[in-house]
Amino acid sequence: MTKHTDGKTEVVVIGGGYAGVLAANRLTGRDDVAVTLVNPRPTFVERLRLHQLVAGSGDAVVDYKDVLSDRVRLVVDTAVSIDREARTVSLADGGTLGYDYLIYAVGSRSGAPQVPGADQFAYPIAVLEEAERLRQAVAAAPATAGVTVVGGGATGIETAAELAEAGRTVTLVCGGRLGPCLPPSGRRFVAGRLAALGVTVLEGPGTKATSVTADAVRLADGREVRGRLTIWTAGFGVPDLAARSGLSTDEAGRLLTDETLTSVDDDRIVAAGDAASPSGLAYRMGCQAAVKLGPHAADAVLRRIEGGRPEAISITFAGLCVSLGRGSGIFQFSRKDDTPTRFYIGGRPGARLKEFIVSLTVKQLADEARKPGVRVQKAKDGARQERVRAAHASRPAHTA
Repeated sequence: MTKHTDGKTEVVVIGGGYAGVLAANRLTGRDDVAVTLVNPRPTFVERLRLHQLVAGSGDAVVDYKDVLSDRVRLVVDTAVSIDREARTVSLADGGTLGYDYLIYAVGSRSGAPQVPGADQFAYPIAVLEEAERLRQAVAAAPATAGVTVVGGGATGIETAAELAEAGRTVTLVCGGRLGPCLPPSGRRFVAGRLAALGVTVLEGPGTKATSVTADAVRLADGREVRGRLTIWTAGFGVPDLAARSGLSTDEAGRLLTDETLTSVDDDRIVAAGDAASPSGLAYRMGCQAAVKLGPHAADAVLRRIEGGRPEAISITFAGLCVSLGRGSGIFQFSRKDDTPTRFYIGGRPGARLKEFIVSLTVKQLADEARKPGVRVQKAKDGARQERVRAAHASRPAHTA
């Protein structure tokens, strides 16, 4: 077991994505805190660019030395269990790490599709290794081979647009409505851009995929979409580390916390990012929430080290940005609670804004490494507590 003996408080961060890196960097602001980051790969992955990696229009990997403080010890391994009684994390290589506090930032991954044949014949895209495997498959396929993208959310839209712009024949199977997070105005813009790129968009209740074979996707309405490759972007899941370790989770498997992001089971464990579920009302999975939850989780740990009580989470959203190939995109404005307004920026300005935001996000990681505490969350979601109280009031009471 690894444990510091120099009197420092040991904090282990599990997960080296946006939330985990920001949390680890922020913790280095105290000289009496030793920080260890556990991540299964030695490089940082820009998940916002994985669709570019697949299409060959960009890379999605950044060296940790460019975004992680040199005061953070990086352990390239996978956490397999958490023992909160012993305060240890067991690793896949057989080692263990001791901790005084733990930040649970394991992120998300492709959801397990409950569709016959999808596990065998469809390519997921949520993590680096999946995207690299898919890139090889795309490169090996004839230029005229049809590609079917299943899932009409942001990831599906971006992947379909990127491949179509690269000259591929693409069908986007929405499984419902195109861009469900977008209002009608934004949805019409996206549909127009996809049409201009030559993407065939199938939407409506009958477009739910019911089975996948090596060369086709069958839909609920009986239609069959034929293609050489099927890409699965319909839904995300989270690693089951918390559940396997006996920690309370929500229905999706995210670590259940209070409003300070502290586990309901253990005040030595704090969550951040896609795998956090404060009060059972988790935020939308994505980078925008992660880069705010990460610093808050670090601040929660620092407050506990100081003997205080962490503040309740209150983050706000500005909008949703979706690339539509390299030459176009959309930034959909939202209210603080992440509900969309009717306003958006589209076309080339939308693409430029998306690229600016993606690049700025990596810069924010590096800025926090150089100057811990530089990120400040100023805007507050004043209605968050009202939604929490309403949700608790609507839940059935437990009886003994």
